[in-house]
Amino acid sequence: MNEKLDAISDQLRVISEDLADIAIEALREAIDDKDFSGKRPEVEKRVTRARRAVDKAAGILNESSESSNF
Repeated sequence: MNEKLDAISDQLRVISEDLADIAIEALREAIDDKDFSGKRPEVEKRVTRARRAVDKAAGILNESSESSNF
């Protein structure tokens, strides 16, 4: 079972990296917009929140596999 959890944790880390790329892209697009207000775009905020949740989930899965090794 630990192998499955490790595999899912790895997938979550890839998803986290993809979400980070999307957030950066949203920020770049906002900066390039001539009407840029200086505030973070809402889509970037949502994507960043989702990325943090994915990171947290990956961390939780790693905790369970680390504790079962003892």
